[in-house]
Amino acid sequence: MRARKEPLYRRRRMLAAVAAVLAVVVLWAAISLGMALTNPTLGSSLPARAAEWARQNGGASIINKVENIWYSHHPPKIGGTVPKGAIRTPVTVPVPAVTSGPPHLPEPAAIVPFASPALPGEGQWSPAGRLVDGIPAVYTTELRPDAIHTSYVVGVAWMDPDLLHATLYSGSQIPGGGPYTHTAPIPPNAATSLVAAFNAGFLMSAANGGYYTDGQTVIPLRNGAASAVIYKNGSMTVADWGRDAVMTPNVASVRQNLDLIVDNGQPVPGLNANDTTQWGATLGDQVYVYRSGLGVTGNGALVYVGGPGLNITDLADLLVRAGAVRAMELDINTDWVNYSSYTPSTPYGAATPANGTMLLPVMTGGPGRYFASWWARDFFTMSSAYPTPPSAPTTTTTPAKKK
Repeated sequence: MRARKEPLYRRRRMLAAVAAVLAVVVLWAAISLGMALTNPTLGSSLPARAAEWARQNGGASIINKVENIWYSHHPPKIGGTVPKGAIRTPVTVPVPAVTSGPPHLPEPAAIVPFASPALPGEGQWSPAGRLVDGIPAVYTTELRPDAIHTSYVVGVAWMDPDLLHATLYSGSQIPGGGPYTHTAPIPPNAATSLVAAFNAGFLMSAANGGYYTDGQTVIPLRNGAASAVIYKNGSMTVADWGRDAVMTPNVASVRQNLDLIVDNGQPVPGLNANDTTQWGATLGDQVYVYRSGLGVTGNGALVYVGGPGLNITDLADLLVRAGAVRAMELDINTDWVNYSSYTPSTPYGAATPANGTMLLPVMTGGPGRYFASWWARDFFTMSSAYPTPPSAPTTTTTPAKKK
């Protein structure tokens, strides 16, 4: 009789132990998920935070299947019209001649739209953000990304390297290590000259490249990688590392992300609109998603493109149309693509979330993410090269253009 009871007793103990382990796992998962849902570093929406949590905890395949099902029933709309007000009426501001005021580039030429007929204001530039000694340093415009998906609108920002200094800020998690000299949030002393801020690249585990700042190689740089290079005089360029730029004492920061998508003024050979492997894992493995990119023009200006419904070839074509001779993809997917400009009420007032404007109103996160200490991802800022009036004593120098 006792021999029969002992196996039953052991079986019950095993079941109790298994139940206890499962209870601990479920409790841990509930607490971990609850913390993730309140963590803005994982995204701006609850679904995005839940998806990021699942990916970080071994559920990437399940999330991808769910997203694939959703996207298969919500493909990019073909045709259609843009929402009212999505393309703004251009604003004109008298710009002093180059011979007056600090050196600056001429206003960029309008972008020829892809879709025809062009909509009023499409591809036409308007000044954005703080003026630098009365001169616009940033211009923005909106246009449809191609002639097929005509209900989508993307934004383009043009930035004058003669009037602006660039800085790479690390986030609370990317690239790791730190803190560095420039780490989120943007401090009050930098806010008084801030003109614009925008997202950098992928998670470093997916960037296929390195990260250099504060005189240290945080992650080894890769020859041939697309690189946003910032010099100690504040100038910035986009380069094929090892060919267009190399390490010198004048380099302040390097942020690499994949390979160039534009070179010699043309999309690089072999771009595949349907490729979701080489150019970043997208939500649901989709090709038409939020994407962003950064390019440099022949005269050294920087151009940023960001918006919804973009595949990699659309992004490259837009950057070329905006004048880029070299360009790279930056971050992708809805929660991470963000460009904000800031317009304080006084010339040397502080930029704040309240006086910030997103490149596209539909971009997530708002202009305040760069002022938050918890912001996890690295980003770039563009600040006035003249934080005090040019007539006042200053140690700031005009940046040399890097082409």
